[in-house]
Amino acid sequence: MAGSIGAMSADDDDITEELLADAGKLTGLSLELLGLDPHPDDMTAEQRLQFDPEDLAEMADVSPVDRHKAVGQTRLLAGLLWNSSSILIDQLFRDLGTLSTLDVLTPADIAGTSVLSSLPPQFAASYDAKFTQKFIVVAADVTASLVRGWTAPGCLAAELAVRCLLDQAEITEDIYELDLPEDWRDADLVLLAPIVVRSGKVARKVGKY
Repeated sequence: MAGSIGAMSADDDDITEELLADAGKLTGLSLELLGLDPHPDDMTAEQRLQFDPEDLAEMADVSPVDRHKAVGQTRLLAGLLWNSSSILIDQLFRDLGTLSTLDVLTPADIAGTSVLSSLPPQFAASYDAKFTQKFIVVAADVTASLVRGWTAPGCLAAELAVRCLLDQAEITEDIYELDLPEDWRDADLVLLAPIVVRSGKVARKVGKY
C-alpha cells in the first residue's frame, strides 16, 4: 500500500524517517494538541499571559536535549497517525470486498476481518456490506479532519472510527517498537472530546464513552 507501513522497508530507521516525513501532512492537529508542551520563548507575550507562572517556569526548565527528544517523539506520533489513517481506510475497503462476496454473514466472518472485528462484538450481526460502506464514509471524514482541522466526533460511528485509528497506530507501534511519548495513547482524550481552555492550558472535556 502506497504511503503505508506495509510499503516501508523493514529497517526501523527507515520507518522512523518516513513517519517523521509524514508528520507535516497532519495539518489538522498541532504538536501541542498531541501532548507537546510549548516553550515560553516560542510564545507571544499574549500567549504567555494565558499560563500560570509555575507552568511557564516548568516549561522553561526543560533542557534542550529533552526538548529535542520530545519534539521528535511528538512528530513521530503525528506521522504515525497520518500513516495509520491510510491503513485504516485501505483495510476497511478490504473488509468490504470480503463481505460483498458472502451470502450469509456469520460471527466468524466478522472475526476474520481487519477492522470490523474490533468493533463492539454484540452488534456483529449488523456489520454487513451496507454497514461497512457507511462506516467507510464516516472513517474517511474522520481521517480528513486530520488535515482540514480536527473536530470531535459527532456520532458514535465517528467515535468508533477514531478508536480504530488509534488501534491501528498501536499495532504499528508494537511491531516496530517506535520511540513515542510514554502517554501517547492519551491521544484518544484529545481526539474524542471537545477542546476547552482552562487556566491558560488546553484541556479536554472527558466523559464516559
